[in-house]
Amino acid sequence: MVRFAKRYADTVARLRVPSGFLLVVVFAWFSHPTARSLAAGVPASLLGLALRAWAAGCLAKNQTLATGGPYAHTRNPLYLGTLLVAAGLVVASRSAGLGILFAAVFLFVYLPVMQNEEQHLRNLFPEYAGYAAQVPVLWPRLTPLPPKNPHPFRLALYLRNQEYNAGAGFAAGVLFLLWKLRG
Repeated sequence: MVRFAKRYADTVARLRVPSGFLLVVVFAWFSHPTARSLAAGVPASLLGLALRAWAAGCLAKNQTLATGGPYAHTRNPLYLGTLLVAAGLVVASRSAGLGILFAAVFLFVYLPVMQNEEQHLRNLFPEYAGYAAQVPVLWPRLTPLPPKNPHPFRLALYLRNQEYNAGAGFAAGVLFLLWKLRG
């Protein structure tokens, strides 16, 4: 069973980006925004985008265990940010079907990938177990864990992690919704 879960997570990780393009097409087809839905959804997405940016600027992948910044509140701020961006876009699109689809993608794609990444971090950083015992997987703790190795936001890390791509994708999505609103 463990081997199947690992193979499933590996397969899902490889298909995550290509399946995202299919989600864009589905999003385009099923979205029916209004000015009100955009006003309600875009702020939530912006919050998620800001969380992703903050997290990416504190993350030196595979070099040090990130425990400062947003990582002092949740072990997966990038995925929490993705969830907020998607939820905001679902609200903005005014489509319950997209909400169901995005929730299914998160459950069947992102959760296994998160588990796979957690195993990788456990193998890479011996101190991960202690960190994981104190910081929730996704839902953030209100008081931050005092970081043992605080890493403040660094623009160089944000750029190295190419988080600007998420901002560009979000901008394209909002522009599309605005175009569809006028159409």
